[in-house]
Amino acid sequence: MNGKERMLTALSLGIPDRVPHWELAYNESSIINIARQFTDDVPEIDFIQRMDLDQKIRLFDTVFTVVKELDVDGLTLRPFVASTFIDDKRFVDDWGVTYQLDPAGEALVLDGPISSEDDLKTFRPPTISESDLLSISYANEQLNNETAIVLSVQCPFRRSWNMVGGMTNLLMAYVTSPEFVHKLARIATDFTKETIALGKKLGAHIISLDGDLAHNTNTIISPQHFREYLKPYYAELVDFAHDQGMLIFKHTDGDHSKITEDFLETGLNGIHPIQPQCLDIGTVKKEIGDRICILGNIDCIETLVNGSTADVEEEVKRTIEIAAPGGGYILASSNSIHPGVKPENYIAMVRATHKYGKYENGVISSESKRF
Repeated sequence: MNGKERMLTALSLGIPDRVPHWELAYNESSIINIARQFTDDVPEIDFIQRMDLDQKIRLFDTVFTVVKELDVDGLTLRPFVASTFIDDKRFVDDWGVTYQLDPAGEALVLDGPISSEDDLKTFRPPTISESDLLSISYANEQLNNETAIVLSVQCPFRRSWNMVGGMTNLLMAYVTSPEFVHKLARIATDFTKETIALGKKLGAHIISLDGDLAHNTNTIISPQHFREYLKPYYAELVDFAHDQGMLIFKHTDGDHSKITEDFLETGLNGIHPIQPQCLDIGTVKKEIGDRICILGNIDCIETLVNGSTADVEEEVKRTIEIAAPGGGYILASSNSIHPGVKPENYIAMVRATHKYGKYENGVISSESKRF
């Protein structure tokens, strides 16, 4: 099997020839530092929002080097976002959302174009275009169409909180302005459907719905609010992706156990990342592993940051023994490959996946279980 086949098989609850490996995201510095383990031909580290087209292409070529060298099965891509900088750290995107760059992770939302329902009368969302998704066709060309292309799109919750300038503003609106938040979700859902359709046309294979719904001990919003304000839109996006012939999974950190059954009822194909600080992957596998694909779980807060390569190998081996039997598992970090992750630990994680994740006759092989 090639990487695309492994990813699609696992997301369909099948058993591939080996456990697939994929990541939701790499920070710019992370991917460049990993690539330096294989080549000196890497670009200077900078935020992608500040790069021109040539610099972005060089960054993508660096990603492709890592994918090829390590035989990574899937690659996440996101739409290019037009960015107008206010100063060295702050920029405004084509939705009118103001962000601040953060070296440790994603840009932080500072302000949005919508403060109340009155603003919706004049607000016009941008139109997604092929130029925003050219990385998909470029990646398929460079990777010989053998790597699963995961198109990451903002879920209605995340897109809505961006539009109103932050999660706190949206959570308050859930209580005070029900019609308003439904209209926000409608705008977000329609845009996401357009993005999914164009992504399919350009060669994406899988959709990731990005946006956290939980923290370490509970959901961010009540299950009742999730079911009223978000679940119908998630189900609509799942149905739309399936109609396009694509598989789709949900990313959310934290303890989402109070709404996990709701995820399954929408028809999602997978849940990522089963954060080990919040959820036990063995329990998750036992309870829902026959109904939905599990992605993730390798600790990127402690093991990949502070552990040794031996620690990483042991955690990968243990996780595969728990989550991989019967298929329906894709190994990944418990969030993303952020700047704190040691390059050597990321490489150890991928190589350990290949070492311990082989299936023979539908089961993890005895050879894979040996040190």
